Amino acid sequence: MSKPQQAGAVVVHGGAGASRENEDGCVLAARRALAQLEVSGEALDAAVAAVSALEDDGRFNAGSGSVLCLDGATVEMDASIMDTRGRLGAIACVQSVKNPVLLARAVADTPHWLLAGDGATRFARAIGMPESAPVSERQRADHRKIMTQLAGSVPAMPGLNIRLFDRFWNYNTPLNLPEGVACDTVGAVVRGADGHFAVACSTGGSAPSLLGRVGDTPIIGSGFYAGPEGAVAATGIGEHIVRHLLARTVYGWIGDGMPLDRALQRGIDLFAPEIKVGLIAVSRHDAGACSNSDMPYSKMVQR
Repeated sequence: MSKPQQAGAVVVHGGAGASRENEDGCVLAARRALAQLEVSGEALDAAVAAVSALEDDGRFNAGSGSVLCLDGATVEMDASIMDTRGRLGAIACVQSVKNPVLLARAVADTPHWLLAGDGATRFARAIGMPESAPVSERQRADHRKIMTQLAGSVPAMPGLNIRLFDRFWNYNTPLNLPEGVACDTVGAVVRGADGHFAVACSTGGSAPSLLGRVGDTPIIGSGFYAGPEGAVAATGIGEHIVRHLLARTVYGWIGDGMPLDRALQRGIDLFAPEIKVGLIAVSRHDAGACSNSDMPYSKMVQR
């Protein structure tokens, strides 16, 4: 006999490789998601509420906590949303937007599914979305800390050809790369009590990276996926995640009947241990998280 449909559930993460000391932020985000789920019953509303809370927190690499690019001035952000009611939206390389996940949600109401760069920023202005606050001293301090780690040559990012940064460098400032320290994303997956699923993700970028770099966060099937069997969100080094279409691959295993925890672990096992990666997911009957490094997260179920 099949299991009965469970009540609503939320899983929120603060990024693979992020400090577990920030897990209280994930707990707060999950609580806001559950509260929103109680009010509207909409899984997507709940997922967006959770990610908005993480963007506003300031400790995570998203929204107000986004890392400065290596020029010490530019912030480029990506975000995405998807649900089982047919809504799909994403933005890439957007600048000066307070809550990128809200902009991704707005894109889902346009004729398009993805807007990027200056067009995405102009869209945000056209619909009256608030600009992000000025760069904080905390962001500048984090950037200074990164730059003190300079080693005189381009240091390694796991699994990437470091010499290509020198060849294709596209900033106005000279090449002077620090260690790779920021590749984390924030995300939320939600199961509504009505059986619908949703996912939302947001990131402030990675370092080192070329200007205009886009990772897995706004790429459907790579950083996020939602379908009738559940929802999955990934976090980690996007250049590796996209090669496995990680979110859709794990979703497929869940849809084939693999237990959720096993599907998450199998997804993590696709990567070498030195490549930080994490996953969260909800299915018809389960919810969970898995990572090969520290990853703050919170899982909550409606009572």
